[in-house]
Amino acid sequence: MIKFSDFEKKIKVFFKDKDLLKQSFTHRSYINENPKTSLSHNERLEFLGDAVLELIVTDFLYKKYPHHTEGKLTTLRSALVNAVIISEVASKIGMNDYLLLSKGEAKDFGKARQYILANTYEAFIGAMYLDQGYCVVDKFVTDTLLPKTEEIVNKKLWRDAKSLAQEKAQEFVSVTPLYKVLNQSGPDHDKRFTVGIYFGMDLIAEGKGQSKQEAEQNAALNALKVKNWFD
Repeated sequence: MIKFSDFEKKIKVFFKDKDLLKQSFTHRSYINENPKTSLSHNERLEFLGDAVLELIVTDFLYKKYPHHTEGKLTTLRSALVNAVIISEVASKIGMNDYLLLSKGEAKDFGKARQYILANTYEAFIGAMYLDQGYCVVDKFVTDTLLPKTEEIVNKKLWRDAKSLAQEKAQEFVSVTPLYKVLNQSGPDHDKRFTVGIYFGMDLIAEGKGQSKQEAEQNAALNALKVKNWFD
């Protein structure tokens, strides 16, 4: 039996709406396997949390680096809110122990789990925003995610393919790349995505992956090859 109160004690945030807390950890696969549950999956909360997280990170970077260009700030933000970094943070604070997953998903500790953790972190932020308000979320992100900034800057971890493609596109063609899912197939626990990267209306390249994030990274990598934009 998962005791979400233990997680509340760990992060020192206590929800008024306990169902909202539980929902933030509920993966769609759990609902599919337990159709009689009163819970909803966390995807709407993830949608909200993604937006709140982006605002907090943007505000932080804007104030911390007053001389950085818009393009540089954008690449730093992309590096901070990518699935790898967020899943590391989620794992560090123990979110893995509270995930509500199907039996099949619970056995998978590979890349799929990485993305589930990252999405759960965002869903939790969405739930916390609704239950506790912006200031509490801001403190949570400041304590858990933002300390990663120095590591990203010092090790130049922002230079992932997607961030570099954005930086180069803004520099050379004055556009911000857009990513669109062109195709997806497979069951929930083993999805395959094809994503296109666009400059304006023009499709530059495609990428495939087991998640949207992975497919976007591969699309960006292929776009860099097409444009010969590697440093």
